[in-house]
Amino acid sequence: MKGKGSGKKERQNNLIQRVKADPFLTDEELADVFYVSIQTIRLDRLELGIPELRERIKNVAEKNYTKVKSIEGKEIIGELVDLNLGSNGISILETNEDMAFEKTNVVRGSHIFAQAESIAIAVIDASVALIGVANIKYKSPVFAGDKLIAKADVVRTRGNKYFVWVFIKVKQVEVFRGKFILVSFSTKEEEE
Repeated sequence: MKGKGSGKKERQNNLIQRVKADPFLTDEELADVFYVSIQTIRLDRLELGIPELRERIKNVAEKNYTKVKSIEGKEIIGELVDLNLGSNGISILETNEDMAFEKTNVVRGSHIFAQAESIAIAVIDASVALIGVANIKYKSPVFAGDKLIAKADVVRTRGNKYFVWVFIKVKQVEVFRGKFILVSFSTKEEEE
């Protein structure tokens, strides 16, 4: 028969592995995985020195901002959590009431589009990139408090044109889809 301590130790070891594999899991999601209370997860994290979600996202994002060529890291809407220039990237945006319409609590489309646009520009391996064409579709409403996860993929490159698809999900449900054609330009310094 297992003692009470061994169950805790095993859970904490598994918690460390889970957070390493997916640093974006919330305390609520972790509590569901381990069938314990949110408070237990918080105490385990504290004991193990695992930072809260916001801090974990920030730590991962800081490493990726230095890779971006086309815009400044601070201009990216949301936290840039993964970036492979010329290939793909992921950003996370925590929505709040300031982003939503007061009456319905639905997040304004401009915030969702801004996240999609900035991740599309960030994945381009060019000094300057602008949106030439955008074909977008809002698939379902997003409410204040929802966490938006945007994934961008460069699907094709033709000359100075980059074809980028961006999908934004809330809890694994697609809420936005965008197909962008970006055009890269050389800067004045590069031309000289």
